[in-house]
Amino acid sequence: MGLNKFIGAFKNSSKILEGIKNNIFKQDHIEAESKLRFDICNSCSFLDTKGSKCLMPGTQPCCSSCGCSLELKTRSLSSECPQGKWSALMTEEEEDLLNQQIEEDGRD
Repeated sequence: MGLNKFIGAFKNSSKILEGIKNNIFKQDHIEAESKLRFDICNSCSFLDTKGSKCLMPGTQPCCSSCGCSLELKTRSLSSECPQGKWSALMTEEEEDLLNQQIEEDGRD
């Protein structure tokens, strides 16, 4: 596994955590976006279903370009495809604010 992928993962650790959180605490709007992104990934030549290019073993399917698990990356609204096939929808700060608003609305 290339050193650049490990460095990239370290730099994007907050986005990875965002994907983990969104994978555990599923929300309809994030799941809808994740499905759209995953459909694009499924037809991409960088899709790795065997896991040989995944940054973390056992997290396939992943993107062989960046090594990210697609289960997590597609659920991170502040992440983008390294090949430019889909874009980030918002910054990490904007996503935090949106999630706070959703939580507050759920309490009302």
